Amino acid sequence: MIPAQNKTGDWQSILSASITSAEQLATIWPVDTADVQRVAESFPMRINPYYLGLIHSVQDPIWRQVIPDPSEIEDTRGTDDPLSENEQSPVPHLIHRYPDRVVFLVSNQCATYCRFCLRKRKVGHPVAITRTALQAGIDYIRADTSIREVILSGGDPLLLTDEALSDLLIGIRKCPHITIIRIHTRVPCTLPQRITADLSRMLRSFHPLYINTHFNHPVEITSQSAAACTMLADSGIPLGCQTVLLKGVNDDPKVMKDLMQLLIALRVRPYYIHQVDPVRGACHFSTPLDRGLEIIKALEGHTSGISVPRLMIDLPGGGGKIPLTPAYIERKDKKNWSIRNFEGKVFQYRLVGG
Repeated sequence: MIPAQNKTGDWQSILSASITSAEQLATIWPVDTADVQRVAESFPMRINPYYLGLIHSVQDPIWRQVIPDPSEIEDTRGTDDPLSENEQSPVPHLIHRYPDRVVFLVSNQCATYCRFCLRKRKVGHPVAITRTALQAGIDYIRADTSIREVILSGGDPLLLTDEALSDLLIGIRKCPHITIIRIHTRVPCTLPQRITADLSRMLRSFHPLYINTHFNHPVEITSQSAAACTMLADSGIPLGCQTVLLKGVNDDPKVMKDLMQLLIALRVRPYYIHQVDPVRGACHFSTPLDRGLEIIKALEGHTSGISVPRLMIDLPGGGGKIPLTPAYIERKDKKNWSIRNFEGKVFQYRLVGG
């Protein structure tokens, strides 16, 4: 377990020791340096030592998530901005897709660069998002009183310093119409040392505040990541998980069931399983839509309801998120519905209302 009084500088030291070049990676794992370098020139690589240590073998589920693959630059199916985020950005770094909430991209850095990232076009850019740009986002939020919820995303918001993040949250909380703040972060999984007692205390002062984190495989649940989630939960922060369905990583009912049950034990509520977005450089992770439905069917009834997330797709062109659900209704008439249960048995449900 990570110490309760983990010092802020520890995570920064780990991050500064990240693997960022093919030559560095080749000293640890057998890779084709030319292939890795070609990919990294288009889509930057960063793998911090903690997350790199979770790789057990070539092409295992952790490897596939973070080691550059030539498929990324051979991808002809995806597009840079499949969800039309740029078109829905009234000011830079802010996406206003839904009527009552915005996504505020407050960082372009992550603790580890995932190869399936929706924002491969942005993440890892050497120029940081400026204070002026962040203030423009806050000004937009303040001016539009129809907005009630702000989702901090990126990159990863928790790669900001405690002070910078606190200043940002103060600015948002000064907007009286904002009732909910959410932080979307992968650091409890990829750099759990970032979750410190100081950070947790600071976040607690901005309730109601929610955190959605991101675990994709049971191997990512370690003593360190478990302790990070526990520290946040003990601070009264409701935790959810948005898992991405990835070919060769977690497109297996048993793997997904194990992950969801481990998350619930940590007080992290499975929230979404996301179909991977058709972003350029990530389409080799795509699975058929039916595979996601099969996984949900394998969860429902076979584990508790709180362990079953919703399967979501994000519609291209900015259409927004839509849930996909397995079909259980076999037949309907005015008096009875025929409904199939999780075991495949069909039951007659008599309609008594109306």
